[in-house]
Amino acid sequence: MKRFLSLTLLLTLFLAACGTAVTSAPEVRALTVFAAASLTDAFTELGGNFETANPGVTVTFNFAGSQALRTQIEEGAPADVFASASGKEMDTLITGTFVTEGVPQVFLNNKLVLILPADNPAGLEKLEDLANPGIKLVLAAEEVPVGNYARQALDLMNGSFGTDFKDKVLANVVSNEDNVKQVVAKVQLGEADTGIVYTSDAVAAPNLKTVEIPTELNVIAKYPIAPLANSPNGDLVQAFVDYVLSAEGQAILQKWGFAPAK
Repeated sequence: MKRFLSLTLLLTLFLAACGTAVTSAPEVRALTVFAAASLTDAFTELGGNFETANPGVTVTFNFAGSQALRTQIEEGAPADVFASASGKEMDTLITGTFVTEGVPQVFLNNKLVLILPADNPAGLEKLEDLANPGIKLVLAAEEVPVGNYARQALDLMNGSFGTDFKDKVLANVVSNEDNVKQVVAKVQLGEADTGIVYTSDAVAAPNLKTVEIPTELNVIAKYPIAPLANSPNGDLVQAFVDYVLSAEGQAILQKWGFAPAK
């Protein structure tokens, strides 16, 4: 009888322990974030921190040009958050009711810079050199936010370097890429003498040289972030957006070369 009671007690304790383990397990939840390619390094770090602070949560990122991400969302791709390098793409999603009007928030600024291979085979030293014949320049395509910003900056440079400066520079373009990371890759591989990218991309590629673009000739990119209107993870989505906007999130973004939103 005693042996029977002991076995019964052990079984009861085992089942109780199992029950406790099951009920204490964190809820498994997934969050899908569509983010501009320039955010790859910073958001990967942010996502890891967010997962650590929220056990059971998995953050999956889709990094690409903002225009490509907007198209994917319009075509029904499942997403919870959209972080764009352009207000234009966000406004288009608002018009299509994919994002609720008044919800997006600008969470950082970025600016443009020239990147060069470490050995600088073309001998580029200043912005005016972009118009030198034979320079191999790579840009993002015009519909890509950074490609559009680069062409706006060239318009500004016309006022300083001659009205035909932009035309001479664009004549040196050897490829138009789908996103800013592809521009960086072309320069890193030696397939181009220079490219125009964001400051944050230069920070993420310390092996490259840079030529600064003065403020009066630069274009400031403002990045908005917003939950998708049909996301089933409302509270989790808002928690992620809040973390991006928090002091800790902003510090990570600044570490990767972004500037705080004004």
